[in-house]
Amino acid sequence: MKYRFPDFLRPFLGKLVWRKNSSSKVIYITFDDGPVPEVTPFVLDILHKYAVKATFFCVGENVVKYSGIYAKVLENGHKTANHTFNHLKGNSVSTKQYVNNVLKASEYIHSNLFRPPHGRINYFQKKKLQSNYQIVMWDLLTRDYNQSLTPETILENIKRYTRNGSIVVFHDSIKAKDNVLTVLPMAIEYWKNKGYTFGIL
Repeated sequence: MKYRFPDFLRPFLGKLVWRKNSSSKVIYITFDDGPVPEVTPFVLDILHKYAVKATFFCVGENVVKYSGIYAKVLENGHKTANHTFNHLKGNSVSTKQYVNNVLKASEYIHSNLFRPPHGRINYFQKKKLQSNYQIVMWDLLTRDYNQSLTPETILENIKRYTRNGSIVVFHDSIKAKDNVLTVLPMAIEYWKNKGYTFGIL
């Protein structure tokens, strides 16, 4: 998967949010797949250290298993959003199954924001969900989950692809642990030095 989906193709995929106001020097940091005890508390510590707020797209079953960590995300002033209950790929299940899984997650995650896991969602699933959810994609995918990438490579791509209004995806997942905990503070320092501020979706 590429770091950025081409701008000219985005309108053809329907009414999806890829980027915020391009005239504002603001970065929107987001995290997918948590919360998990091995990673999320350390991510929260980093964000607290730099006084940065973020949006966490949470998997419902993780919210149920680690409700205390989920509560801590909210207590720290971050926003949470829906990432399905079981981290489903939209192209591998029926529309009914997919929508029901999102609704199940909504019992624990009270948000009108939704991000499809892996970015996989079909036309019918989008149509069903868009009456209740704003579907958020990304402007920059860090690929921190890719263990073949070094933190240095990830940081270089963050520097290359960041722009005004970028919605940036990190992962507070076990697979991404080493990369995200190394890269996140370096990326925040880079953005701050470049004059960016930080918003939540």
